[in-house]
Amino acid sequence: MSKKDLTRRDVLQRAVWLGAFLVAPHAASCGPESGSISNRSARPNFLFIFPDQHRFDWVPWNLSVPVRMPNLEELASRGVRFNWAFTPSPLCAPARACLASGREYERCGVRNNAQDYPIDQTTFYKLLRDNGYWVMGCGKFDLHKASPIWGLDGKNLIKEWGFSDGIDNSGKQDAVSSGRDKPKDPYMAFLERRGLRQAHIEDYRRRSQYGKSAVFPTPLPDDAYCDNWVGQNALNLIRSAPKDRPWFLQVNFVGPHYPWDITESMSKLYEGIDFPQPNGGDKLTPEQNVAVRRNYSAILTNIDRWIGTFVDELRRRGQLENTYIIYSSDHGEMLNDHGLWGKSVPYQPSVGVPLVIAGPGTKKSIVSDALTSLIDLTATFLDYAGVHQPSDMDGISLRSVLEGKTRKHRNYLRSGLEQWRLVFDGRYKLVKGYPERGDVCLYDLVKDPLENHNVATQHKDIVESLSAYIVREQGENK
Repeated sequence: MSKKDLTRRDVLQRAVWLGAFLVAPHAASCGPESGSISNRSARPNFLFIFPDQHRFDWVPWNLSVPVRMPNLEELASRGVRFNWAFTPSPLCAPARACLASGREYERCGVRNNAQDYPIDQTTFYKLLRDNGYWVMGCGKFDLHKASPIWGLDGKNLIKEWGFSDGIDNSGKQDAVSSGRDKPKDPYMAFLERRGLRQAHIEDYRRRSQYGKSAVFPTPLPDDAYCDNWVGQNALNLIRSAPKDRPWFLQVNFVGPHYPWDITESMSKLYEGIDFPQPNGGDKLTPEQNVAVRRNYSAILTNIDRWIGTFVDELRRRGQLENTYIIYSSDHGEMLNDHGLWGKSVPYQPSVGVPLVIAGPGTKKSIVSDALTSLIDLTATFLDYAGVHQPSDMDGISLRSVLEGKTRKHRNYLRSGLEQWRLVFDGRYKLVKGYPERGDVCLYDLVKDPLENHNVATQHKDIVESLSAYIVREQGENK
């Protein structure tokens, strides 16, 4: 689909926003054996930018939301952006386990945030490393969500997961809750060395008193702000990567996950800019909703600044043309739509994620309606790396879509968490086991993209046909 063929979610054409703050800080293959290399020649690098809790529609090409991400727009102009990318499970630990394992939710080994990733279960990181890649990562991995064992250097489990080098830090709230007495992760250890740990802890204590409406700036300076610390770690990893080997780097920014703490300079980014009110929001005033959305957007604009920095560094190193750059997120954020916050629910702001991919051989400025799951990224990484995908992985490589050989990818998408499941066929989304809105819900996302009208009783035939996919998949995946 060309960029002129806009869907309901594209809302006319992309917006281009410029500002001084946005300048970079320095101003599925087949083979005889799974896990083996099919082609070692000129293997590409991968830069995977993976922020936490970025919802699908909070993007600059959606003109109803004035978020500024010019570097993400530039990336989309050099590659493919996807309208229908879903997380296999809208919760941190399960989503990241699905990605690491390349498996659907029922088979990923992590049912909720109270479970760690099975240490003996393979990851695509291991497959890349075992086949010659230098595999790096930094930021919030959340593969041991139930166990606060990052290590002060952030290297406690990275080798076991399949990384060659990296720094694993906790998420926003876990860092503070685990580090009240003394640091337990590398970010809090960094703040301790800077004499800022107690100020950060006190700031989060104060925020807890205000709940979602806590939008005041953090006392931390820009260079000690967690996303900037993660971004600098990523830049250091790029610079230290061996020049004689292909590399993979996953950058796990902790934003825009709640709480929406921003620095003083970031607080100026959206001053005076209005945002749409939530769809069916509750409790907060209109002014408070706008303030929250300004902070959420400021966090994304700051992350976008790092995208530009990484691209500049790759260009300086002569590696840009041989590097795939991928931008997505583990799940979305409700932002008070339907009166809900966070994720864990089957609505689009929770399960839908942005996805942009650009690199060698990808078509340019393409907008795709291909149905895509995060587990397809696992398959895509292995495909382009020339590593055969194990048969027990569920992802499907996006290579044919990226290279313009096909428009269709999957017939349906799945997502789930605990008791509920959903299946989406490109128009209708069936949700089962979510009693808060009715045990069986069917939404026509073409006519009703905000999911305000349950049409299950009017379309019993569609409910029946889509139910077969849920039952069959759950039966196969037990």
